[in-house]
Amino acid sequence: MVYLILAITLVGIVLGADWLVSGAVSIAKRLRVSEFVIGAVIVGVGTSMPELVVSLIGAVNGNSDVAIGNVIGSNIFNILGILGITALVCPIPIDRKNIRFEIPVCILVSVLLLLLAMNFFNGSSPTLGRIDGIILLCFFGVFMWYSIYRDRKELTQGQSADPEKDTHLGFAILKVITGLAILITSCDIFVDKAVGIARTFGLSDAFISITLIACGTSLPELAASAAAAFKKNTQLALGNIIGSNIFNITLILGLCSQVSPLTSDGITTTDYSMAIAAAVAVLLFGFRKKIGRIGGLVMILSFIAYTIYLLQ
Repeated sequence: MVYLILAITLVGIVLGADWLVSGAVSIAKRLRVSEFVIGAVIVGVGTSMPELVVSLIGAVNGNSDVAIGNVIGSNIFNILGILGITALVCPIPIDRKNIRFEIPVCILVSVLLLLLAMNFFNGSSPTLGRIDGIILLCFFGVFMWYSIYRDRKELTQGQSADPEKDTHLGFAILKVITGLAILITSCDIFVDKAVGIARTFGLSDAFISITLIACGTSLPELAASAAAAFKKNTQLALGNIIGSNIFNITLILGLCSQVSPLTSDGITTTDYSMAIAAAVAVLLFGFRKKIGRIGGLVMILSFIAYTIYLLQ
């Protein structure tokens, strides 16, 4: 019965995220927002909602392993798993703009999280405190501001998106609200049942958050990226993943650390380093101007190898 409930809540997560994202995209198009903002900002934030809800619940309940492990695991799976699968469907081109801004920012915030979580700057015990969270939230604000600023600059140069004419604005807003409600309810039940199953099998909260919960809350990113790949809209898929990873670190952990300082012994330096290495891998592929099918296969195999390592 527990597994049936878990499966139903996963469906709720995907359905809620789909409504949230589709509604947000419709609103963005009606407001003539560019494809970059739709992919990296609108869709990125939308598909990060499951991670936000799950990590906040973990922080409120005092379970830092779930709060931090969910973000680290999701970021690793987003790149190695989802981008790998997407590249197998359709090779992902990476243009110069991605190499100059979004990907380096993703690497920067991943490194910053490692330094803050390990208290590199003050030498105290490893804790992501409220001041650390404020720093992350400031990075989130700057990223959002610059993304919108650059988008407005492109709009003035005539690179605007086509307005959405098929969806009524009120209906799009209703989809966003309904999708968010389904997400919150589904994620609350999901994290409760998932942690219960983990403890039944004697698995640690850190392991279950990095694997089962992280992959489960990344299903919206997988669905959005796979759909974009099938439609040959690979830039949307890339923007979705990079944007989601940036928001996961800056917005989600920034907010969670304001609820309660996050001290996690179960998340190791290896886990943080793996998230950094995954982001660096995208940059290295960027110098070749695309992630091809072979590259996608390598990324998937790397994720499988990392999962096997966690089981040791």
